[in-house]
Amino acid sequence: MREFIVEADGGSRGNPGPAGYGAVVLDASGGETLAEAAEYLGVVTNNVAEYRGLVAGLRAAHALDPEARVHVRMDSKLVVEQMSGRWQIKHPAMRPLAEEARAVFPAGRVTYEWIPRAQNKHADRLANEAMDAGARGEQWSASDSTAELRSAADGGARAAGAGGAADRAAKDGADVRAARNVAAAAGTKSSSSPSPSVGWAAPPDLGAPATFVLLRHGETPLTPQKRFSGSGGTDPSLSGTGREQAERAAKALAERGTVQAVVASPLARTRETAAIVAGRLGLDVVIEEGLRETDFGAWEGLTFAEARERHPADLDAWLASPDVAPTGGGESFTEVAARVEEARERLVRTYAGRTVLLVTHVTPIKTLVQLALGAPPESLFRMELSAASMSAVAYYADGNASVRLFNETSHLR
Repeated sequence: MREFIVEADGGSRGNPGPAGYGAVVLDASGGETLAEAAEYLGVVTNNVAEYRGLVAGLRAAHALDPEARVHVRMDSKLVVEQMSGRWQIKHPAMRPLAEEARAVFPAGRVTYEWIPRAQNKHADRLANEAMDAGARGEQWSASDSTAELRSAADGGARAAGAGGAADRAAKDGADVRAARNVAAAAGTKSSSSPSPSVGWAAPPDLGAPATFVLLRHGETPLTPQKRFSGSGGTDPSLSGTGREQAERAAKALAERGTVQAVVASPLARTRETAAIVAGRLGLDVVIEEGLRETDFGAWEGLTFAEARERHPADLDAWLASPDVAPTGGGESFTEVAARVEEARERLVRTYAGRTVLLVTHVTPIKTLVQLALGAPPESLFRMELSAASMSAVAYYADGNASVRLFNETSHLR
C-alpha cells in the first residue's frame, strides 16, 4: 500500500478577508513532490481556508491512489486536533468542511500531526501564491521559475538523511551539493541542519521584528469585582474609569509615536478601548476574532468564590489541567492557546517589521507571553495583568520571540 504525506495550509488577509489555500502531496518514502494544489477563495476566514486546504490535499492524494494511506501535517492546531477527534467542532461553519475531509478516505487511513509553521513552508508558499494571484484577478498556476526548484528543495529537506537527499537530487539531474544550494535559496533546511539560533545568539541580519504592543482593555463594571468576564457573558462596555484609562493609554502611545496599526478583539470593551486609542493616533481599528477572551461557560459573571461554591470539582479540575474547560461548554486554555497562536501567526505575517497595538484581554495576553517564553501552561496562573496595562513581544523572521515589557502601568499614574 502506498503512503503519502499531505501538507496543507490556508491564510486570510484580514480574517475574514481575501483568502487562499495551498496543499502538497509528497511520497512518504522519498519525500518527492507528487502533486500541488492551490486556490484563491475570495473573502473567508483563516479557519475555513485551512480546512479547504486540507480537503484539497486529501483529494489530490486520492486522485493519485485511492487505496493509499495518508499522513497529514499542518500548522493549524485547531484543524489537527478537531480532525483527530480530540477537540469538539463547535463552529457550525467548520462541521461540513470536516465531514467533507473525512469522506475522502475511509476512517483509519488518515492520520494527523501538528507541525510548526517553519516546517510547512511549501504549503504556505502555495497559499500565498494563490492569494497573490487572486489580488491580481488571476487563477493560481505553478510558477515555472520557482515551483520545480522549490519542490526539489522540499523533497531534499524532508528525505531521511543524506541518502534520501541524494536520491531526490539524482531524480532531478543534480548532485547533492546543488540540491542543498537550492534548499538554502528556498529557505528550507535539511534534516542535518542546526536548529535556529536562540536568544543572544540570533543572527544580526533578520531585519526589523513584528512588535506587538499588548494593551489590556480598560475597566468594565465587572473588573473591580473580579468576576469571570469572557467571550460568553454579557459583553460589558467600559466604565467611566475604564474610558479614562483608555484615554491615558492613548496619550502615552501617541507620545511614543511608534504604533503603526491597531488590532482589537471583537468584544465591546476592547473595541471601545481600541477606538479611543486609534482616534488619538489617527488609525483605523482591525478586528481579529482570535484575540477574544476565553469563554468561561457557566462561570461567566461569577466571582472565583461563587464559582468555587457552585462548581467545586469542576473548578479544581480546571485549575489542574489546561485541557479542562469551564462548566457549561466554556473553552479550555489549550483551545484558547490554539486560536491565539493561529492569530499570532496571521498577524506576524501581515505586520512583519511593523509595530502593532493589539487591544485584547487577560488570557490572550498571558498566552502570547507564555508562548514567547516557552513557559508551561500553568504559568498563566502566575501572571498578574492590570486593566489598561501594556506588555510587548517582538517576533523575528527566524521564529524566535522576545518579551520586552510586561504589565506596564506607569501611564495610569
